[in-house]
Amino acid sequence: VMVDGAKVITTDIQCDNGVIHVIDSVLLPSDKTIPEVAIKAEKFTTLIAAVKATGLAEVLSGPGPFTVFAPTDEAFEKLPANTVQDLLKPENKRKLADILKYHVVAGRVYSEAVVGLKAAKSITGASISVNVNIDGVKMNGSKFLATDIDASNGVIHVIDAVLMPPAKAVEAAKSIDLRITLENIVSQGTDLFNAGHHQACAQLYESTMMSLANSDMSSSMKNHMTRVLSAAKHQTNPTERAWELRRGIDQMYGQLKASK
Repeated sequence: VMVDGAKVITTDIQCDNGVIHVIDSVLLPSDKTIPEVAIKAEKFTTLIAAVKATGLAEVLSGPGPFTVFAPTDEAFEKLPANTVQDLLKPENKRKLADILKYHVVAGRVYSEAVVGLKAAKSITGASISVNVNIDGVKMNGSKFLATDIDASNGVIHVIDAVLMPPAKAVEAAKSIDLRITLENIVSQGTDLFNAGHHQACAQLYESTMMSLANSDMSSSMKNHMTRVLSAAKHQTNPTERAWELRRGIDQMYGQLKASK
């Protein structure tokens, strides 16, 4: 019997507060991040490609800690034909990111803690159901293949199917991302406006709204931005144009907060 590369020499030495197993070398904590551990395992090629395509590799290489329920390459192959190829297209980056985030839980949650849960809350805010029976542990119907693979910034559990987030959770995640974008852009625009750079402020608001209009969002929000951009174009004065765009952004933000 080997434990993380160390050979077990003697087992089951009883103590009044536990048990000891003797091994022939010192176990050291992993010095590799979650993506590095996944790459070394050589069975998460599709997952790693997806993580890199969405920019989540940097997040999962951060301090964390994170718990990742990692689908194998075989798990991705179970998806309908061409699903992975479509998700990896640039225009589907947001959708792919939503799916990947649904596989991540904040903190270091080992299997012994997972089996005691009825649901695990992913970083999208949506819950993953946990079911324990004589067949083992399943997350949304996906079976555990391996558990408690340590990384320097978290832990990996290997699962045999890709977890698909509920539609409402995906929309909620998009709403949160959009609110953060609007908050950041207003902050930058306010600094420019207060410094007297009204033209630059208007250009910043306008370019941001045009970019958002081409992203994946509700038709009502897109229509609102189209109306605001059209009204702003009729304002020849940079100050008035900046205010026209700012009012439109504030209205968007208000709608998003009201729909939380």
